[in-house]
Amino acid sequence: MSTSGPDASAPFVTRFAPSPTGLLHVGHAYAALFAERAARAGGGHLILRIEDIDAGRCRPQFEEAIYQDLAWLGLAWEEPVRRQSDHMDDYAGALARLDGLGLLYPCFCTRREVAAEIARAGHAPHGPDGPLYPGTCRGLSPETRATKKAAGTPSALRLDTKRAAEVAGPLEWHDGAAGTAAAEPNLFGDVVLARKDTPTSYHLAVTLDDHLQGITLVTRGEDLFAATHLHRLLQALLGLDVPLYHHHPMLADEAGRRLAKRHRSLTIQALRDAGKSPAEVRQMAGFE
Repeated sequence: MSTSGPDASAPFVTRFAPSPTGLLHVGHAYAALFAERAARAGGGHLILRIEDIDAGRCRPQFEEAIYQDLAWLGLAWEEPVRRQSDHMDDYAGALARLDGLGLLYPCFCTRREVAAEIARAGHAPHGPDGPLYPGTCRGLSPETRATKKAAGTPSALRLDTKRAAEVAGPLEWHDGAAGTAAAEPNLFGDVVLARKDTPTSYHLAVTLDDHLQGITLVTRGEDLFAATHLHRLLQALLGLDVPLYHHHPMLADEAGRRLAKRHRSLTIQALRDAGKSPAEVRQMAGFE
């Protein structure tokens, strides 16, 4: 399956895509400013996307704070802003296409059952997110699956990653910091792409959104470098455009710990309330 890459002569379109689960901090400011600078250097523009598929943790007040903080920092973005929760039909369509390729299967295991199965195995392969799913439900017969569905047993949709990788063939992508990387999607095992309470996963939603929004350069933290192995596979399976990538370092506090939303003293709102100017906060994030 072939996909097209970005036109090297075209202006870069980048994106900043926060989740409204808390207030933005200086680390977020760095990521947003990095994306804006990359777009500006390439004669392009920045897109803002709100990744709010986790309905249990996302809050309207945090979304509003995102707009206020970014505007206060002097960032500008194209309207309208894409909110993932408004586009579940797009993700359902992508899931249907993968299912049509025979690459999805229902998984009826609870998280506790998965953990118990891994413990019984004694040693399970580990991926970027921890022990890999052992594939318990991959081999269930159509009859067993139908019986469980008829009984109302909750299920998730998993990608048969090994089979999907065989369908897609060898893949690679280019990263501005690491160079050309060969995709190894099996690092993640059979990932969940949808659950009943969350009808799309981060991996599926961001990959499809980047295509639909015409993102040509994905800038994000180096903690997400491994995820690109899987995203590259989804791009190939769904016939999506392949952007360039640049995974940048993460900001850390004085103790060397990565900044997180729990660092309330370093939120943009707290710094603003403490009398810091936009220029001072930009400088804290490493931008003059």
